[in-house]
Amino acid sequence: MQPWCLVSPASRGIGFELARLLLQRTNAPIVATARKDLDQMRHNILNGLGKDAGERLNVLQLDVIGSFNTCFATAEAQCITNSDKDEESIASASSACQRQLSLNPKEAYLHLSFCIPGILFPEKSPSQVDADNALLTYRTNTLGPLLTIKHFEKFLPTKNTNITSPAELAAGNEGSMPRSAVWANMSARVGSITDNRLGGWFSYRSSKAAVNQLTKTFDNRLQTRSGEKAMAISLHPGTVKTGLSKEFWGNVKEDKLFSPQFAAERLVEVVGRLDIENRGKFWDWEGKEIPP
Repeated sequence: MQPWCLVSPASRGIGFELARLLLQRTNAPIVATARKDLDQMRHNILNGLGKDAGERLNVLQLDVIGSFNTCFATAEAQCITNSDKDEESIASASSACQRQLSLNPKEAYLHLSFCIPGILFPEKSPSQVDADNALLTYRTNTLGPLLTIKHFEKFLPTKNTNITSPAELAAGNEGSMPRSAVWANMSARVGSITDNRLGGWFSYRSSKAAVNQLTKTFDNRLQTRSGEKAMAISLHPGTVKTGLSKEFWGNVKEDKLFSPQFAAERLVEVVGRLDIENRGKFWDWEGKEIPP
C-alpha cells in the first residue's frame, strides 16, 4: 500500500519546515494544509527542491478555527453555525485526500501525521484571562487536533494493513521514518502538570495538558483499532523562533532558541527512533520523555 504524510498546518514555522523536510527525506506523497494562500504556500515549500517534490506535494485548505474568533459579536446561534462550518473545512480536506488525491484507505495509508495548530495568549494571572481569547485557545490548540483526528483517523492503518518498511519509505535516509504509523500532536512542555513550577499562561498550559490527554486517549483507541501498526504521541519542539514565541525570545538562552528548520529536523529524528513501546507518551526534541 502507498504510505503518505500529513502536515497540518504547513504555511509557516515548524509546519513549513516539516513539509520541506519530509519531501526531501521520504519518497511519499505529502499533504500540507493551510488556512489561505495555498498557491503561495506551495511555491514557498517547493523553493529550491526538485521536480519530484512538486509531483508529491499536495496542498489543501484546512481551517480549525475559521470565523470562530468573530462569532462573539453575533448571536449564540450564529456561533454554533460558524463552529459547524469550521468542522466542514476539516471534513472537506479529509474527503479531498480520498477523492481528489486518490489516497483511498483501501489503497493508501497515513504513515506519519504532524498535527500542529497553536495559539498563545500569555496570561500571568487569572485577572488577565479573557474569555474570548481562552475559548479561541482551546478551539485551536485542543479541539482543532481532536476534530482533525475525527476526520483523518480512517486513513491510519488497521491491524490488517500491510505497511511499508522505514527503509523503503525513507528514500535512503536511514532512521528517519518510524516503523509504525505515527500520529504526532504538537504539545509543549508547559502542558506537563508534573513539570509546572512557575504557573501562568493559564489557557495555553491547560489547552496543551488537554492535548496530552487527547494523545493518550487516541493511542488507547489505536491499540484496539490498529494494534502495533499505528500509535499516537505528543511532541515538544523546544522554544522555536516563530511568531507564537516572539515575545519571549529575549528570555531564552541563545543555544536554546531554535530555528524552525532545526526544530523540524529534531522532531523527525525523534519520531524516527520511536518504537511501539513508546506509544501514547510525550517526547521532547531531544527524545526525552516528559511526564504528563
